Amino acid sequence: MRYTLFSLFLIFFSFSGFAQNTSDEAWESMFNGKDLSKWKPKIRNHVAGDNFANTFRVEDGKIVVRYDGYDKFNEKFGHLFYYKQFNFYRIRLEYRFVGDQANEGPGWATRNSGIMVHGQTPESMGKDQDFPVSIEVQLLGGDGKNKRTTCNLCTPGTNVEMNGKLFTPHCINSKSETYHGDQWVRAEVLVLGDSVIKHFANGMEVLSYQKPQIGGGNVGAQEVKWGVDGMLLKGGSISLQSESHPVEFKNIEILNLEGCMDPKATNYKSYYIKSKQEDCIYKKKK
Repeated sequence: MRYTLFSLFLIFFSFSGFAQNTSDEAWESMFNGKDLSKWKPKIRNHVAGDNFANTFRVEDGKIVVRYDGYDKFNEKFGHLFYYKQFNFYRIRLEYRFVGDQANEGPGWATRNSGIMVHGQTPESMGKDQDFPVSIEVQLLGGDGKNKRTTCNLCTPGTNVEMNGKLFTPHCINSKSETYHGDQWVRAEVLVLGDSVIKHFANGMEVLSYQKPQIGGGNVGAQEVKWGVDGMLLKGGSISLQSESHPVEFKNIEILNLEGCMDPKATNYKSYYIKSKQEDCIYKKKK
């Protein structure tokens, strides 16, 4: 994706460092606080839409992940997909880990969840597929003693670039603080198409990388390979993860950064990064 020098300046000025808000930002709630009507589950060994054992549910105005219906976890990794896809946007939410991990959940998945961006659709996943091809903003909780960062990067079926070079390891830690116990943590992600992705934890930028693309491994049981190696990811699905530890999400919001950039239009927004001229609405001349 090509940007003008002015556009790059705006991106740097607006999104470097602290994730700020401005008064005219039209954030959209992704959750009505009552049900999962805008979300679709996909759990390993089950077809898209089958919410096995009521894994994803709504409690007290929050989206929560629970395992009280499991005898054992049995690697039933799950994801809850939002009904719309986005290309240029900011997504923010608050999360916390609670209770005990599901029986026989993998050790690495203790207090572990994620926000998946630039992903495939749940319908395109194989029935036994464990993770969607996507970019994972890994959400971790502390163990009460050791340093354990959050808003890290993991790459199921993908790669990214860092410092102008292809980055192929599966995960890399951010520079965030460690958040122990059951405290709420604010996570935010800035996604700019196939250009830049930035992670924020409690308002501070903790990780940045470029050129998300298809490639790499760490996705099991794909019935049909999704994408072509090296293909840049311009957009895709957004999903929340179930990895065997109970987790809760609230205040889930998205700010679309793609739209009408003509100041003469009635729906012009100064914070848009990507122009979508066909969305512009103008007052009718009398």
